[in-house]
Amino acid sequence: MKKILGLDLGTNSIGWALIDQNFESKEGQILGMGSRIIPMSQDVLGDFGKGNSISQTSERTGYRGVRRLRERHLLRRERLHRVLHILGFLPKHYEDSIDFTKRFGKFKAETEPKLSFDKEFLFKDSFLEMMKDFKLNQPDFLIDKNDDACLVPYDWTIYYLRKKALTEKIHKEELAWLILNFNQKRGYYQLRGEEEDENPNKKIEFHSLKVVEVVADAEVNKKGETWYSVHLENDWIYRRSSKISLDDWKDKTRDFIVTTDINEDGSDKLDKEGQVKRSFRAPSADDWTLLKKKTEQDITQTKKTVGSYIYDNLLLNPKQKIKGKLVRTIERKFYKEELELILRKQQEYHTELQSKQLLHDCVRELYKNNEQHQQSLEAKDFVHLFLNDIIFYQRPLKSQKSSISNCTLESRQSKDGVVFPIKVISKSNPYYQEFRLLQWLQNLEIYTTDDDTRVTTNFITSLEDKEALLNFLNSKKEVEQKHVIEFLIKHKNGGKKLAKGEIEKYRWNYVQDKKYPMNETRYLIQSKLYKVADIPIDFLTTESEFSLWHIIYSVNDKIEYEKALKSFANKHNLDVESFVESFKKFPPFKSDYGNFSEKAIKKLLPLMRFGKNWNYETILTTSKERIDKIITGEYDEAIKNRIREKAAQFNLNKEENFQNLPLWLSQYIVYGRHSEAAVVGKWNSISDLENYLKEFKQHSLRNPIVEQVVTETLRVVKDIWQQYGNGAKDFFDEIHIELGREMKNTADERKRLSSIVTDNENTNLRIKALLVELALDNSVENVRPYSPVQQDILKIYEEGVLNSVSEIEDDILKISKSAQPSSSDLKRYKLWLEQKYQSPYTGQIIPLNKLFTYEYEIEHIIPQSRYFDDSMSNKVICEASVNQLKGNQIGLAFIKNHHGEKVNLGNGKVVQIFEVEAYENFVKRVYDKNRGKRNKLLAEDIPEKMIERQLNDTRYISKYISQLLSNIVRDDKPDSKDDGLNSINIVPGNGKITTRLKQDWGLNDVWNGLILPRFERMNQLTNSTDFTSVNTHGKLIPTVPIDLSKGFNKKRIDHRHHALDALVIACATKDHINLLNNESALPKKGRSKEDKKSYRFDLQNKLRNKESYIDPQTGKSKEKFADFKKPWNTLTEDSRSALKKIVVSFKQNTRVINKATNYYESYKDENGNLRLSKDGKPKKDFVEQKGTNWAVRKALHKETVSGQVRLDRVKVAKGKILTATRKSLDSSFNEKTISSITDTGIQKILLNFLKAKGNNSEVAFSPEGIEEMNKDIKLYNEGKNHQPILKVRVFEQGSKFALGETGNKTQKFVEAAKGTNLFFGIYQDKTGKRSYDTIPLNLVIERQKQGLSPVPETNEKGHALLFYLSPNDLVSIPNENNEIESENVYKMVSSTGSECHFIKANISTLIKNYDAKSKIGELGSLNKLEVTIDSKYRIKEVCVKLKLDRLGNITKV
Repeated sequence: MKKILGLDLGTNSIGWALIDQNFESKEGQILGMGSRIIPMSQDVLGDFGKGNSISQTSERTGYRGVRRLRERHLLRRERLHRVLHILGFLPKHYEDSIDFTKRFGKFKAETEPKLSFDKEFLFKDSFLEMMKDFKLNQPDFLIDKNDDACLVPYDWTIYYLRKKALTEKIHKEELAWLILNFNQKRGYYQLRGEEEDENPNKKIEFHSLKVVEVVADAEVNKKGETWYSVHLENDWIYRRSSKISLDDWKDKTRDFIVTTDINEDGSDKLDKEGQVKRSFRAPSADDWTLLKKKTEQDITQTKKTVGSYIYDNLLLNPKQKIKGKLVRTIERKFYKEELELILRKQQEYHTELQSKQLLHDCVRELYKNNEQHQQSLEAKDFVHLFLNDIIFYQRPLKSQKSSISNCTLESRQSKDGVVFPIKVISKSNPYYQEFRLLQWLQNLEIYTTDDDTRVTTNFITSLEDKEALLNFLNSKKEVEQKHVIEFLIKHKNGGKKLAKGEIEKYRWNYVQDKKYPMNETRYLIQSKLYKVADIPIDFLTTESEFSLWHIIYSVNDKIEYEKALKSFANKHNLDVESFVESFKKFPPFKSDYGNFSEKAIKKLLPLMRFGKNWNYETILTTSKERIDKIITGEYDEAIKNRIREKAAQFNLNKEENFQNLPLWLSQYIVYGRHSEAAVVGKWNSISDLENYLKEFKQHSLRNPIVEQVVTETLRVVKDIWQQYGNGAKDFFDEIHIELGREMKNTADERKRLSSIVTDNENTNLRIKALLVELALDNSVENVRPYSPVQQDILKIYEEGVLNSVSEIEDDILKISKSAQPSSSDLKRYKLWLEQKYQSPYTGQIIPLNKLFTYEYEIEHIIPQSRYFDDSMSNKVICEASVNQLKGNQIGLAFIKNHHGEKVNLGNGKVVQIFEVEAYENFVKRVYDKNRGKRNKLLAEDIPEKMIERQLNDTRYISKYISQLLSNIVRDDKPDSKDDGLNSINIVPGNGKITTRLKQDWGLNDVWNGLILPRFERMNQLTNSTDFTSVNTHGKLIPTVPIDLSKGFNKKRIDHRHHALDALVIACATKDHINLLNNESALPKKGRSKEDKKSYRFDLQNKLRNKESYIDPQTGKSKEKFADFKKPWNTLTEDSRSALKKIVVSFKQNTRVINKATNYYESYKDENGNLRLSKDGKPKKDFVEQKGTNWAVRKALHKETVSGQVRLDRVKVAKGKILTATRKSLDSSFNEKTISSITDTGIQKILLNFLKAKGNNSEVAFSPEGIEEMNKDIKLYNEGKNHQPILKVRVFEQGSKFALGETGNKTQKFVEAAKGTNLFFGIYQDKTGKRSYDTIPLNLVIERQKQGLSPVPETNEKGHALLFYLSPNDLVSIPNENNEIESENVYKMVSSTGSECHFIKANISTLIKNYDAKSKIGELGSLNKLEVTIDSKYRIKEVCVKLKLDRLGNITKV
């Protein structure tokens, strides 16, 4: 008997089953089975399933980034304080509030004065100078409507000073104010390649243009919008739609971003009417990249610095909003250039900025112990110190090298003998590009399209042919099938023109319509070199390509990158200007990596190259020594017999044959092993597995979801090993694994599949609806609306008709794509489908009304007995008698053997089988759109291509899990051949196998019986029979009405299905997988067709039952293979009782806080002593932070911060407060929301305007509407002026709490975050009566910091704590005998106040969510329970808390 563990792994679940079985003797038993669930929020799971790469932690990372930016800004400010203090530039009041002794440069507690104010504004002289400027330029602005002097902000003086400082002396305190101001707003640092892609065929420009005329179209569109032609001053016309009249745009100046299409020669593209092709858009407020470009363009055109630009604009228009309007985010270089000009000028007037001694003091103050940096700074001046060392210092980006995989072939050794891994190569590296291309070429095969004959050698007859193909591919960025086939045909026939349809006669062995990357790096570099003036034709050698690639790949900073390009051009005597211009905007290469290191690839390439590129001398010396021994046969224990066998097979008997080798053989020759064999190992005991888990580095898999499943799987396996095998070595004989599809696939594949799944779901819903419609039609015979078999038949019928009709009317096409067509649509569709399906073997029409009778059957084109393919592309519908005559022949072979025969269908009907030519023409015509089906109908034998489909799962995650578990079951006996990365005792399953075996072994009936009570209960709740139906055997089975069937899957409504799948996976032997995966149909070397047939027949005999039937032609009794035999006879009953006993186990996540250990870099050790290196110089190292540092692991509150307000007009409930937040005005404001604005004056204006717009807030508060209101604001404010309204304060009533207890935090109020009620206390008084309370998160944190349990031991009434519950905790309702039954186990979901909600522990999704209209749902109005399913008890009043282990064993009550 074998001990086999089956595992079914999903994104948030682990199903397991351990069995003891001997398939030959039909003995077996279930030792244990269970489901382990890792709770995850639906949005995270959904995103993962759809292939979205957003991680769970991205939001936290975003917040942390903002905090870091703030901390760095403050650190720069502190450093500036220290330098300005030494220079004596700080005003006294400001200097006095800074601590320069203990907290270097930080403000003293609770102080943070403004530098320019000490009781009054300090720089009055400069302010008055500025006012003179305004009197000259804007005299009206300085006088209000009552002829009084207007107030002008003192803060504008900073812009005046920024302009003045460029040409004249300013006071040193004013200079300090400027310098600190530059630290605050210093522009955006842009790495190379971060700017939006430059499109060479589009010209993007900014224009501020006056509107001359606005003409409206006569008609309004469906959205209720009118299209306008806006005529501009330069005769351009801008078209836009709007719900609001644009008439008031006339005579105004507007900003536009204008995109013009350009031809290759740089001229403007014209449309059909001969007009220039232009598109306009007005930039929106959040389109910051475009606003950045506009601002930069304006500043550059004026040739002013940023400060002068702002000041001069203020002089022109003092009402101008500066922040956010006049200057948005612009690049750092503008600020840097301005500050440099200011400092250079002021250096002439202030001797302090020229003093070497003061510079020396400042540098020592900032860098006490870093001598090297001190020297480099002292060699420069103050301008450099302020600019490059403090304000615009850019730290180098943190190396992400640790997240790159290690090479499995190479490592390096230090002097002390420590072995370090080497990182894998970047995919853009020229060596990798050549390596990938050679590998791709090595695996390329060409086949004929019609009969799948391999014809590669017809095209590539010699190494010269292969070399010609390699040169062709080497010059391409990517290729498709047609490019390669066209090249090969032309190369063969000497470049003659191809006949029409010639290319279509052949296909390659790669995916037909996919583009494959070739030498992308070389192609991209070459395309830029074409634009360089006078470049030599042979310039791009291997060396020059590599060094140019290295610059593009490794330099991120724009300025440094341009410097590097210049020096490259000079070194290689190229035209510097055109070279830099051409490569300046070269996008950085993507960070994708290969499987091997550059070192390994350089060793392998010499053996993979061929022809002129190959040179024996470039092969590594150690490899050459091995090659000599392989040729001469000299003994060497490092050269295994396996290598010598392979060498003989490839005729490697002389030196010149060691070229053009496949990758695996090159690896054997260079390394003596396959790449992955280096990492195989064996875990002999549980402690080996535990050690692996202890050393497992978090984030090493770069995907938190996958990582969680991997580690949890290992823990579950560890527990099974311990419980059932006491940790004995080799306890498991085999481990069978199946991964859920979302685990196996890459993100792109998940994205693609998620859209296919949606399409399939729509088809299934439409087919179900159509079956129900047919059931109502008396003319259609024998319809069973819920029968899966009939749904399948109808699906094949529909697909056959849709693909065979050449022209489909639009409305029919629309119905054929919709998920839930209306009843009238279905009637039309039914009539249209009616007489359009023809039997593929006779050409006779199959009428829709007879489709479900015994006269017609689903037929497998390639019979199941010869090749297991249950896909739609292998199924057609034909006459039942024809199907029996066909037996186990393939379609075309059947026609060749029986063409022209007449077949009796009964009832006096006779049909004739097609003649061969007529059949081929019929198939080509009718199945033209369905290539898969066409190829199968025309195949004479099983196509090789189908069998060669990937049998091994190469995906990273499946490889990874299989590798780890191989360590448990690997056979490590000396003579064992089990040395691969995946042990031979790891058996991968797949979904198609599980589905088939579940059906044949009667496990679907077991499942239906298990979940049926829930559906019967739904019948009672809805007072109907919609949720059950009777199958062909008269059994009651669960179903759902059509309107609920979208996305519904009855397997997935109960967590125990993971355990059931694991059981099937465990019971499926390697033979089952071989047979169902069609591996036995593979053309093994030396195995004839007859051998293959008999091998497959023996397998069928061993695994399947037989049933007899009467041959319609001869009338004799014959046998055919039927369903799969059960692994042991009582499997069905055993699985039923095992499933009933399962208690699902959930992984908990209620950690609220934990102690964090932070480390920081310092020159001092833990005791505060200076740390010195070997040469006596101060040395930095990490020091552990002292004191307790708590990390909170849950959100403390929602992110919106509100201020408390008191409004006499609003009555506030007890325990609540009023808080207000600022909100931008938008179309969501209606009468109700306007009433919650704090300012009644603003309320009145908005209500008046809303009324004027017919109470339509979409029109009133659209961007155009708000602009119109602010223009004529007097009209809506009883003729009085008012500032423009863009944002308003909105109040709400609620139980918010203060953000903190000190400083201004006491004035800021926040609301508790969702899902933070993690602890529900159940208390009991002396009489046994229970009371309840939900403990708020802030209280839990406070208690845990003090080392107390999260829930108080007694409540306010003095009742003692009985136990507490957290989400995902399990409770049980004991029966009369005080026993625990798995049926009565509930899971705690949430709590609020004294309420606590539960759900049955095994429910994973509901059959029907609560519907407020009909007031019906499987569980209550919140889709969760407070009472037991039978409504006998309130759960919280009688439940006991269960403690479970990972395997679902109850360890404690």
